[in-house]
Amino acid sequence: MGRYVVRRLLQMIPVFIGATLLIFLMVNVMGDPIAGLCGERACDPATAAQLKKEFGLDKPVWQQYLTYMGNVFTGDFGTAFNGQPVTELMSTAFPVTIRLTIVAIVIEVVIGITLGVLTGLRRGRPVDTGVLLATLVVISVPTFVTGLLLQLLLGVEWGWIKPSVSPDATFGELIVPGLVLASVSLAYVTRLTRTSIAENRRSDYVRTAVAKGLPRHRVVTRHLLRNSLIPVVTFIGTDIGALMGGAIVTERIFNIHGVGYQLYQGILRQNTQTVVGFVTVLVLVFLVANLLVDLLYAVLDPRIRYA
Repeated sequence: MGRYVVRRLLQMIPVFIGATLLIFLMVNVMGDPIAGLCGERACDPATAAQLKKEFGLDKPVWQQYLTYMGNVFTGDFGTAFNGQPVTELMSTAFPVTIRLTIVAIVIEVVIGITLGVLTGLRRGRPVDTGVLLATLVVISVPTFVTGLLLQLLLGVEWGWIKPSVSPDATFGELIVPGLVLASVSLAYVTRLTRTSIAENRRSDYVRTAVAKGLPRHRVVTRHLLRNSLIPVVTFIGTDIGALMGGAIVTERIFNIHGVGYQLYQGILRQNTQTVVGFVTVLVLVFLVANLLVDLLYAVLDPRIRYA
């Protein structure tokens, strides 16, 4: 196991470099960030040259990237165009988005897996058909429609929640935004769990466990569920980074100042340092989440061993 972890960590290095290089190149061709600093009027040549020199934009792109990566390994993600260090923006944005992601993942896991197990064990029955139709509707409806609808009904019409989340963004305030963020993933987890449960239910090891006279709950939890969760864990692991990076719509609807909000502002203002810095951290989140998923395989299925 130790050798496998070391090998995976070494494999993450070229992936991280390649991903950040691609992001850096894409962001730097979005437009002229200096033009956005001067407002509606164009910068005069002297001011533009001074700003480019100040932010290191007068150097070749490859040299900018090497400078940026050298600073990243020292914990310096650069300075936003408003003069605020990007690490300060991260210190306020990431805790909020992490809380929102935790709420979304808990909802996704608890509700999604529960519904998937119930429908997988009752395949073809009315409850199975009803859940499949409901998940299909959730997948078909865009997230911004679901968010605006819940905000209108629960926040404006019925007054059960605040339409906008406060700057503190406590876990209680993030339940509804977390439900909106997790809605599509929850539907996929439900359908994936259902399919996996229904397929493994006909396996020989399940028939053997039933023939031995084991209680039904033990057959389901100890034998059927553990093996059926492998594809579900894969999806959830990759979904962690997607939820953190894809929270732009949800955070805009509920006025949550998290990672999605900062990315939106950075793209809107062509603030390359902010966008590249935040996306770099999200790349690390993706890589670590995938590593943890691979390690969880051996926990769920004892037959899996890593050399």
